[in-house]
Amino acid sequence: MNKNFKQSLLLTVCIAALSFSVSCFSQVSLSQNPAASSEFLGQNSNSFIPVEQAYQVNVTVGENQLLFNWTITGGYYLYRDRFKFNAVDPSSQLQPPVFETGKVKWDDYFEADLEVYYLNTVVALPYTTDAQEIEIQIESQGCADAGLCYPPYKQWVTVDLDSGNVEISTTASASAQRGPGANQAAETSLSLSWILLFALAGGMMLNLMPCVFPVLSIKALSFTRAHQSDRSKQIHGLAYTAGVISSFVAIAVVMLALRSAGEAVGWGFQLQSPAFIIALIYLFFVMGLAFSGYLEIGTGLMSVGQSSETDDESLSSSFLTGVLATTVASPCTAPFMGPALGFAVSQSSGIALLVFACLGLGMALPFILLTWIPGLSQRLPKPGQWMDTFKQFLAFPLYLTAVWLIWVAGRQTSIDVVAAVFVGLILIAMAIWLWKLDQAAGVKSSKLSPSKLLAAACLIGAIAIPAVGLSGDDQEARWEAYSPQRLTELRSAGQPVFVNLTADWCITCLANEKVALSSEAFYQALQQNNITYLKGDWTHSDPEITELLNQYQRSGVPLYLLYPRGNGKAQILPQILLQTMVVDALSGVK
Repeated sequence: MNKNFKQSLLLTVCIAALSFSVSCFSQVSLSQNPAASSEFLGQNSNSFIPVEQAYQVNVTVGENQLLFNWTITGGYYLYRDRFKFNAVDPSSQLQPPVFETGKVKWDDYFEADLEVYYLNTVVALPYTTDAQEIEIQIESQGCADAGLCYPPYKQWVTVDLDSGNVEISTTASASAQRGPGANQAAETSLSLSWILLFALAGGMMLNLMPCVFPVLSIKALSFTRAHQSDRSKQIHGLAYTAGVISSFVAIAVVMLALRSAGEAVGWGFQLQSPAFIIALIYLFFVMGLAFSGYLEIGTGLMSVGQSSETDDESLSSSFLTGVLATTVASPCTAPFMGPALGFAVSQSSGIALLVFACLGLGMALPFILLTWIPGLSQRLPKPGQWMDTFKQFLAFPLYLTAVWLIWVAGRQTSIDVVAAVFVGLILIAMAIWLWKLDQAAGVKSSKLSPSKLLAAACLIGAIAIPAVGLSGDDQEARWEAYSPQRLTELRSAGQPVFVNLTADWCITCLANEKVALSSEAFYQALQQNNITYLKGDWTHSDPEITELLNQYQRSGVPLYLLYPRGNGKAQILPQILLQTMVVDALSGVK
């Protein structure tokens, strides 16, 4: 294997690992600093509160029914279909609960329209029993509007039917632990062996996901080389398996550590970090370019272990292929993984790690069979020109995965961050083009040329531009939306008003926003002079904004109007603004 290729590959994998580590560090930091977590997710309150404070239940005894009255903190909600009620005592029979009508909202966590409850709700639970005391396990689950979703929350309620006394605990009583109650029904209905089978099946299904299949297809075809012995193939298969399983276990360790610190996370938790999403977008884009043939690094970015000078180097390459395959599999969730993961996170750390190891083993299992059963590898097509064509074809699923991740990043952040990501992708492509200019000119790789310096600058820009977008994405709007009614109301009250008519496709408008209308000096001038800032967005057709433009004989944006106190005429500011010009105008308002 070419030495430069190995170095490039190791650098790529290290970048992916570093991005994952940064994401995990961010998650740990946020869990340790609730205020930072709240700010990251855009919540106005100082921190996310514990689940027992967000959702509090009070139980009263009615005639043949129990009334569960939930008090829900503002900004939080409970799912209707996540309520579960189970009697611990088998002699007690519970009837279907009676729910109030909730609010239907689109839920990003489950990606569906779900009925939820805000502030409070009452659930009536009819029952029949011959006992004087009834013990019930209740389960609920809710989320915060800012984006944090709690895991299912279990409580045990003991009701003395004679006195009406109610005890609520988060720990099962001795009878609940002994009896065949709901905790056993919910957690042991599927035996551990079945769960491990589900994990194996889910891991195998990951190989068919569009983000993983191209990687493993090229890797599998690498074993068609005639000079590689069966023994060598088997060792490579084991090295790849070790990379996959160790990566799954590492993700599980981090996830369990975050959960024990109070963070509500599950499989794919790293995808809750926009920074990690952007790192994956770049990774898939570069892999797609390599598959398409635009990026020549050795024999191809993912053709790891196809050629080697020493067994150790080749084995390390196969191990790193497993690590990278797990990294690109993180956006994918396969069938059968849901029950296994749900079971894993509710068990002890040892069992949870075993389930995740089985997930990794399932993902590596087809590769193990390919390398340990000679008949399978012999059935693979013979190498030829078609392999290069097939590799180029496999680039398109990688591009589509990058597009999907861009959409995810946009849902998490804003259109500004999406635009920054596209700029970053263009800079990466430009960096590759500059690097290839040197190669075409025959410049030695060790020589530091102007093209390479520019290529390095492009890569730095590809990282820095989205980072700047993320840092400013959670800033609160410091202006009000323009409407004729609001303008009339402010002017009638004698309030000075600054009106900015703009549009997203107006380059001059955007330049003025950055240069003059987003600085602290501008906002301080507004505050010191008690000026209200109204912004009219003409990105889409708006008759009210068009009417204001026509009133001042303008056919388009930008238009900047400074209305004085009282009923004086508006001052029209120039179309190209400077910060000092705007601040002076605001300071001189009468």
